[in-house]
Amino acid sequence: MKWGHQTAESVINALKSTVETGLAEQLVTERQQKFGTNEIRQSQSTSAIKILLSQFRNPLLIILAIGALLSIYTGHHLDAMVIGVIILINATITFTQEYNAQKSIDALRQMSSPICTAKRQGQWQTLPAKELVPGDIIKLKTGDITPADCRLIETHRLEVDESALTGESDSVAKHIQPISDQNIPLADQLNQLFMSTSITQGNGIAIVTETGMQTEVGKIASLMQATENQLTPLQKRIGSLSKLLIWIALMIVTVIISIGLMKGLAFINLIDSGISLAVAAIPEGLLTVVTIVLTLGAKQLVSESALIKQLASVETLGSTTVICSDKTGTLTQNKMQVVEIWAAGMEYQLEGIGYEPVGHFKTSQMEIVSPHHPSHFYLKQMLTYSALCSETELIHRDGKHSFQGLPTEGAILVAAAKADLHKQELHQNYQPIASFPFDPKRKMMSVIVKDHEGHYLLIAKGAPDILLKHSEAIDYQNSRLDPLSDAEMIERVLENFGSKSLRTLAVAYRYLEPSELDLPHDQLESSLIFTGIHGIIDPPRPEAIAAIQECHSAGIRVIMITGDHAITAKAIAKQINLSTPNHPLEIITGAEMDTLSDDDLERHVATVNVFARVTPEHKLRIVKALQAQNHVVAMTGDGVNDAPALRKADIGIAMGLVGTDVAKESADLILLDDNFATLVKAVREGRRIYDNIRKFIRQDLTTNVGEVSAILFAFVLMSGEPLLTLAPLMILWVNLISDGLPSLALGVDNAERDLMQRRPRTRTESFFSDQLGPRIILRGLAMGGVTYWMFTLALSQGQSLEYAQTLAFITLIFGQLFHVFDARTFSTLYRRNPLSNSILLLAVFGSGSLSLIMVYFPIGHTILGTVPLAFSDLALAFAISSTPTLVLSAFKELFKLKWI
Repeated sequence: MKWGHQTAESVINALKSTVETGLAEQLVTERQQKFGTNEIRQSQSTSAIKILLSQFRNPLLIILAIGALLSIYTGHHLDAMVIGVIILINATITFTQEYNAQKSIDALRQMSSPICTAKRQGQWQTLPAKELVPGDIIKLKTGDITPADCRLIETHRLEVDESALTGESDSVAKHIQPISDQNIPLADQLNQLFMSTSITQGNGIAIVTETGMQTEVGKIASLMQATENQLTPLQKRIGSLSKLLIWIALMIVTVIISIGLMKGLAFINLIDSGISLAVAAIPEGLLTVVTIVLTLGAKQLVSESALIKQLASVETLGSTTVICSDKTGTLTQNKMQVVEIWAAGMEYQLEGIGYEPVGHFKTSQMEIVSPHHPSHFYLKQMLTYSALCSETELIHRDGKHSFQGLPTEGAILVAAAKADLHKQELHQNYQPIASFPFDPKRKMMSVIVKDHEGHYLLIAKGAPDILLKHSEAIDYQNSRLDPLSDAEMIERVLENFGSKSLRTLAVAYRYLEPSELDLPHDQLESSLIFTGIHGIIDPPRPEAIAAIQECHSAGIRVIMITGDHAITAKAIAKQINLSTPNHPLEIITGAEMDTLSDDDLERHVATVNVFARVTPEHKLRIVKALQAQNHVVAMTGDGVNDAPALRKADIGIAMGLVGTDVAKESADLILLDDNFATLVKAVREGRRIYDNIRKFIRQDLTTNVGEVSAILFAFVLMSGEPLLTLAPLMILWVNLISDGLPSLALGVDNAERDLMQRRPRTRTESFFSDQLGPRIILRGLAMGGVTYWMFTLALSQGQSLEYAQTLAFITLIFGQLFHVFDARTFSTLYRRNPLSNSILLLAVFGSGSLSLIMVYFPIGHTILGTVPLAFSDLALAFAISSTPTLVLSAFKELFKLKWI
């Protein structure tokens, strides 16, 4: 039922309650049984054991586990132990991430009011909020948290902060009159209160209409519980890669066993070869290296004021194709500022950032002026009177400026302070006598002060049209105009300010005789002299404008989604240059969205870049519509109303300074400074990380192809019983140590120059796009070919199998260490300075040194089965291993062939 459309009396009657006594005890009991407790309920959570066991469903871990079991069966216990450790490391890392899962609903529950004041049996009682039922009469005052959804029946200057629920940045003045509009958005339902919103001013009495999961907050909780967290693009790509590698490994093992059986080999003897090939085909360190690189990226993001909660989301940032950004506090400063002033016919612009009382006053010709100069007398007068007519106080604490009171009044006090006009100091010359607080009915406030000459002065501040009606003259330069005949001049000023979406507050004054001081305020607030108008807005962040341009260069669309009015959203969108030639400014409101089907909305989101006056359901629909077009969607938000969309988006981004706990718990990334520019830095970091992930996947898989092909060549080309080119533990050493360290170094490599000039990759794009797959296979076959050739060379010279395997082992290691310098760029190694990554140089040196230790020291002989090599063979291996990378890269450079 739409309670806001009915009178307060009809709502009370419909719920069978009375203002005098409240609900009857029998009705309370019946409704508690019918509606349950007034709480946000949470769905069943997954136990730690289930999360742990689910890790072992990873295809890569399954095939490694099979390899470990086969190793035990064939007596290779050391192999089995090493593989088992790899499995545990990967499972533990992933379990730790998932166990720290989101607790969004818990945070939502904590926002609810624990106690409330309700009328039961004719008496006001303090009782737990969870005991409320529809029909209860409750009392609210400044500082209270609304315990349920209610219809107001009595208000006294009641204002409510609903920003966490509606996205509206200012406190909302409430009333009790019924609302006739049938499709009014939540933010405009001014005769109702909603659970978890806070009373910022005044007091009131209301009747509870909805409780628990039927409240607006409860509906959001239901949306959150119904919205499953999305797998990130990286998780999907890793899953696809895992399945591909498993099929490749199974096919290779099948081929090897088939060849072996055709050659008359015993099946049991082929198991060793099968294990070796399975180990060679699977990059055991891949998941661990990805996790470590993402962790390092997350640490880098923290230094950029971005806290990542889900490691896989680091890469998702780099995949982002659309950013759906909240307006207030993200694209704007969330600090109301006076940016333009009309004072007695002169127009001024005011510079500055936030609440810092620093900024120049400029004329319309952009000339810097001082309000204290005699030629700008009326500007100083207006600022002085504005500061005096205020109930707000500026505060300077810990080196920061803030205010206590209303944001618009705070902005006016800051404007006065920029002219070195401070309320406390002004009171030395203007003694306060009386004040008449703001009243929504008369839309103004006023004060009476006594100046240093003993004159009494009434100053009024309020809506320009109201003050103009109460004025008998308009200050205009050095004369006064008639407000009736010259009203069009004020209207033009207001139209100009309105076109820029500036909120307006006017200032007027009159001198009083001592005999008039006792008159009612409605008589005192007449015959005023209209002196000026403040133009106030929450201005854009300067750095956000530059960040949006960077997004456009990177092919990323930016969409503004806000609870504010369309006019305000349009003005800010123009100031931040949100539109592009391909996407001119187009706005849709929540009410207009309600008339669109999901298919229609999908067509509209392709062009619309501003959504205004939206609800949680609208935000969720926008994200779904964008994802239906295969966009990777980043959604920012700070309120409870943003939580479902944050969970549904590919990456949810919450505000760290003003964000609610619900938003933070629902998000994957928290902007610690609430700055859109920080988000763009995070996108840049995500792109760099994804590039590096592709580079070390290329490095790892090229080495794996080299290992597999070296063994395959032996089975295909050798007559008689094939010999293993590499022992199983040698392959594990290459995958985990000699290849693992350089791969990690690739993960922290610097970004390439064109990083933010590329188009975003699509959601379905694989790791192997842009000819990376053929490049891996070709380079790997070449690496495997020279490894096998060195193996057969040693055997042809009468060396033992162990010596031949050691020579092949060191050739493969040197080959992949050369290849890593080519893997760090999508062009060729000839185009990137090999000395620019000092960490990579250390990793290559360390990897090569450790591998040589395993060749020339007893520990390697015991673990890997290596034997010392002659220096001439070592030098030959070093020279031969470099040829695949140097020669193929030269061909690629000369002939511009991406697949080489």
